[in-house]
Amino acid sequence: MVVDAAVSLAAGVVFGLALAAPPGPMNAVIAEESVVRGWPAGFRAGLGAMSADLVFLGLALAGVVTVVERYPGLRGAMVTVGGVLMLYFAVDAARSTGATLAGEGAGGGRGFSKAFVLALTNPYQILFWLTVGIGLLDPGQLDVLARLPAVGDTLAGTLVVQTGSVALVAGLFGGVLAWILAFPAALVAASRRVEAAVPAVAALSALVLAGFGVLFLWDGLATLL
Repeated sequence: MVVDAAVSLAAGVVFGLALAAPPGPMNAVIAEESVVRGWPAGFRAGLGAMSADLVFLGLALAGVVTVVERYPGLRGAMVTVGGVLMLYFAVDAARSTGATLAGEGAGGGRGFSKAFVLALTNPYQILFWLTVGIGLLDPGQLDVLARLPAVGDTLAGTLVVQTGSVALVAGLFGGVLAWILAFPAALVAASRRVEAAVPAVAALSALVLAGFGVLFLWDGLATLL
């Protein structure tokens, strides 16, 4: 039982990192807050995104998340709102970049609220909880390596994860927490070594938010119209 729990915990960490680490709007907000306002601000932004995952976890346990899957119009409305918000926050990030280049103060950050609201309307996070998330919460077993192409039959039974376990869910959020601790720290360390990295990362964050904003707005409106 202890071995099974340890395997499920480790697998959960991997799933958490897979959810948190890929480039996207959440990491753009974390990056902007980190380089402009420091590690605590970046960490708070990460907590905002993780808090949204906790909300999705509660909704998934209650069976509410599947409602989004049943009603495409609801998903389209959420994605459209997310796109508008991303474009708004992209403008905010661009202003922060301008203030940084001018040597002015960046002002107070709203990283937690920005990341929280964006995460709630982020189709990638919604899709994760509609698919992988629900699968991880349903009691049963997941033979991870058996799904690999070509070598799946050979490796079947090598890594079996108990889904629906507390260890798996704890590991998932442990992986997310590890990312939001380490990612801002790495960005702050890099910006201290290379002063020019601060406006560059802030500008890139604004571009990423703008790009995803346009993409989500297009996707949401296409669903609704």
